[in-house]
Amino acid sequence: MKGHLLLILTVWLNTQFGGAVLSSCTHPPSKWCSSLDSAIECGVLKQCLESNFTRSHDQADKVEVALYYESLCPGCRDFLVFSLFPTWLMLNDIMTVTLVPYGNAQEKSVGGKYVFECQHGEQECLGNLIESCLLNMTDLAIPMIFCMESSTDVINNGQMCTKLYKPDLSWDSVMKCVKGDLGNQLMHQNALKTQALNPPHDYVPWVTINGEHTEDLQDKAMNSLFNLVCSLYKGDKPPACGGKQKHFKSLCHNE
Repeated sequence: MKGHLLLILTVWLNTQFGGAVLSSCTHPPSKWCSSLDSAIECGVLKQCLESNFTRSHDQADKVEVALYYESLCPGCRDFLVFSLFPTWLMLNDIMTVTLVPYGNAQEKSVGGKYVFECQHGEQECLGNLIESCLLNMTDLAIPMIFCMESSTDVINNGQMCTKLYKPDLSWDSVMKCVKGDLGNQLMHQNALKTQALNPPHDYVPWVTINGEHTEDLQDKAMNSLFNLVCSLYKGDKPPACGGKQKHFKSLCHNE
């Protein structure tokens, strides 16, 4: 099933960008338009210019999607891999994503540090810590976490997923965060965010939309997050949501 998802994403990306993506492109889709160099390298300069023009004329607020989850929770992994990440790939112009890896964990203070007990054991606590550190250390954390959560071994593939998306981020620096005070504080902040949920969460994955959680929003997100984000966005709908594709032409007339 995961192979089918990757095939679908590849087909969609080629469709959206007219098959123009170059094999030499080393950037994830979310970064294709981040700079002139990356747009040229990935063969999407025209599409990026059009997209930037469209965004400059569209001031609607993005739909804010937050996922409270656990790194080894089967239902969390399925939602992140098969719904959240593909939706973010296609709609990142109109949505933001916040990931809070903590879920049903418990914390207590011992000797000036926080000790965590996770629903699926110590390995899940380690996974939560790794993903928390990645979220703090790089803006490429979302594709890295997708890579980890879609693999058969979430923890042991963390280093490979990090190297795949950001080769200059050393795994030693990630593990220094995981084992040090920074990782401990990041997990504590995740605990505080989770404990502050209103209404309190009683399962994961727990989804909030624009800071709000209702059972209706949760059901719609689980059924089709893509359709939910498209329906809630107040600006001009992007082509992926069924909006009109804008084409801009520059003409030089014969004088």
